[in-house]
Amino acid sequence: MTIDLKTIKHISKLSRISVDDTKANKLAGDLNSIFDFIEKLNELNTDNVVPLTSVAETTLKLRVDEVKSENIRDQILKNSPDENEDFFVVPRVVE
Repeated sequence: MTIDLKTIKHISKLSRISVDDTKANKLAGDLNSIFDFIEKLNELNTDNVVPLTSVAETTLKLRVDEVKSENIRDQILKNSPDENEDFFVVPRVVE
């Protein structure tokens, strides 16, 4: 797959990013080298390779969930910018 100047201009128009011709030529070269590398990776035989989520073969230690702070609701609601008994009130963002 090759990326030409026309494709770069089309992508920049779709993304609403202005790209001049010198940057577009550099981007085309960079993207083509990236796609060449991806093509090389696609040629590798990975049939017998087990997928990994991490290179470190460790498992997380589990712990029991414990409540450490009880009945601090009133202390938390004191930080609300507006007075309310039950909720944390913040300024309206959407009108």
